[in-house]
Amino acid sequence: MPKKRPGGGLSPTQQAAKFLGVSVLAGAVLAGLALPAFGALGLAAKGSVESFDELPANLKTPPLSQRTTILDSQGGQIATVYSRDRTVVGLSEISPYMQKAIVAIEDSRFYEHGAVDLKGILRALNKNVQSSGVAEGASTLTQQYVKNVFVEEAGDDPTKVAQATQQTLGRKIRELKYAIQVEEELGKKKILENYLNITFFGQQAYGIEAAAQRYFSTSAEKLNLQQSALLAGIVQSPSRYDPVNDEAEATKRRNTVLQRMAEVGDITREQAAEAQEKPLGLKVSQPKNGCITAVKSAGFFCDYVRNIFLTDPVFGKTKEARAKLWNQGGLTIKTTLDPQAQDSVQASLKDHVYKSDKVAAAATLVEPGTGKIVAMGQSKPYGTNAKQNETVINYSVGSGMGGSNFGFPTGSTFKPFVAAAALEEGRPANQEYSSPYEMDYPSPVQTCDSKPWVNQDGATVENESESERGPYRLRKAMELSVNTYFVQMISDIGLCPVVSMTNKLQVVQGNGDKLPEVPAIALGSKGLTPLTMATAYAAFASRGMYCTPVAIESTTQRVGEESKSLEVPKSTCSRAMSEKTADTVNTLLQGVVDSGTGQAAGLSDRDNAGKTGTTDSRRNAWFVGYTPNMSGAVWVGSAKQDVEMRNITIGGVYNDLVYGGKVPGPIWKDAMTGALAGKDAPQFNIVTIPGGDRDEDEGDGNGNGNGNGNGNGNGGDDGDNGDDDGATFPTPTFSIPENLFQGNNGNGGGGRG
Repeated sequence: MPKKRPGGGLSPTQQAAKFLGVSVLAGAVLAGLALPAFGALGLAAKGSVESFDELPANLKTPPLSQRTTILDSQGGQIATVYSRDRTVVGLSEISPYMQKAIVAIEDSRFYEHGAVDLKGILRALNKNVQSSGVAEGASTLTQQYVKNVFVEEAGDDPTKVAQATQQTLGRKIRELKYAIQVEEELGKKKILENYLNITFFGQQAYGIEAAAQRYFSTSAEKLNLQQSALLAGIVQSPSRYDPVNDEAEATKRRNTVLQRMAEVGDITREQAAEAQEKPLGLKVSQPKNGCITAVKSAGFFCDYVRNIFLTDPVFGKTKEARAKLWNQGGLTIKTTLDPQAQDSVQASLKDHVYKSDKVAAAATLVEPGTGKIVAMGQSKPYGTNAKQNETVINYSVGSGMGGSNFGFPTGSTFKPFVAAAALEEGRPANQEYSSPYEMDYPSPVQTCDSKPWVNQDGATVENESESERGPYRLRKAMELSVNTYFVQMISDIGLCPVVSMTNKLQVVQGNGDKLPEVPAIALGSKGLTPLTMATAYAAFASRGMYCTPVAIESTTQRVGEESKSLEVPKSTCSRAMSEKTADTVNTLLQGVVDSGTGQAAGLSDRDNAGKTGTTDSRRNAWFVGYTPNMSGAVWVGSAKQDVEMRNITIGGVYNDLVYGGKVPGPIWKDAMTGALAGKDAPQFNIVTIPGGDRDEDEGDGNGNGNGNGNGNGNGGDDGDNGDDDGATFPTPTFSIPENLFQGNNGNGGGGRG
């Protein structure tokens, strides 16, 4: 190679000599090697020949795209995702047989020549003329490496890929110049290492490590002679010599490589003959790419993690920058997913709701005080085959993260937010309202601005059962989920405190919009998501501290042989309500699972609290509950909101009526039981509510004591009853008029108590 001047560049004479030599060689390559005869030079003439010295001085080598591994909180693998399946390894981690095989068949004089092999060009030219075709190529490994760099830089852009591989004199000259630079800067061993890591081996395998895993389920370091020969032979034409689809052709090619290795002295002729007699010995590992391959039925959580990378500014200021990071890969993402909790959630969903049922179920568990998402699952499997009841829509999250367009109306699970707002406004925990069976929506109701909400159309609201007639105090109204009580409460305090509370809890609709200032929100008329509800209820569990949900604990990226840590989104915690308010809500909601509509969900071994919810026409049923150290939300319904859950079989069990305490409640109970097994059982800070302890009887307005929760058939949350044995559940007759939402009701049926 010409020596550089002290200043770092070649002298004008040396540059001229290099340009002349390269131009001649490039013309020879295109005329005699890449094309059958000189008559086809018209193709080469189409490419512009840039001045050699006008080309950039340095080859910009992009980081090789590699596979990304997503891990659970214990380090177990959830899934691998990649734009190109590649794991970069050092030359010392590649079998010597593989190193010798690729050099023997692709560039046997690799260690003897520089960037260009003139002797190889003349030899190939002679063979191609004799055969009147392309019998042999003359690109060196270094030139091939440079070409692959251009292809890698082009990514998945078909236009750029075509430009990187087009048969033009200009492209050949670029390759030759950069090959000279690479030879000077890297040296032979590094070039060989880079080549083996960048080249394509077919079957979605990029680089030798991925190829070894794909074809033989082993590592590049452990490849034997015949395995190495097979993989080296594939490189020239991955489709033609694909051993999976054409074993005979691949065997012939492997044997050619073995013969060549013997000819150049890498192995003896006896070794070659012995290896040629052996079968291919494939042990194919199917490509495992994407969230569809996720273990523990965590495909939806995996997809949620992917959406975080593509949308959170911490991973790039622009959409393009974030997509580039994700596609480049090489990431190891440790998530918050707890394998024990995930297994429990998925087992409970599978037991209670079949994938072939008319309705679906989704559940999400969150850790109070940290915002960590520890489990996320649903009854419909993750996938694109609708005939197999699969879906890629994540019912636990909003539309911006791959979920439903609007979320799902929550019914009475919204009522604790109203109660928390009232307590923050100074209303006592034993606040009493008349709570009639039926009433007009109060009007006017104060909003956050000067324009109050007015019931212009005479809309009415009623309770689940005619036996539910007040007056009621807050504790009993919460246990029985009395609709008129909470509508009166929201009328009393105004809409602004409620909206302020939900804003602090970041309760937004599934499409990302904030909640409207209308009284019907007290009954859960707007579509929310299980993740939103679980995270909001976690604030009650953590005594008023709301923490934004997070799914990623740490991320490292491997670039070449080095790894670096990347910043990840952090949970932000802020006080949403006073400790006293949270403790009071916890006391109220503990009553729901002890003696109210949520008894079927109650846990027997630890403090727990929660709320049932069922919406208009029984299209949605919810249970949202928590312990001091875990919060969870369960939704059951039809994603299209077109199934009324009456006289319906779910999970092999016939239900005359579905409500929050009946199907979602038991799902929550089983999921939480398994998720918390072996974990601490902290206690709530229970408060004494004036006017009697939580266990004390309270009249229902008709002189009837509560007894055991069903003494007078008291209805609950759209049919939720204190006990489930033999009770009757009348069909509600009220619904919320469309104009009640004042133009903001595009997300389905209104909620009910």
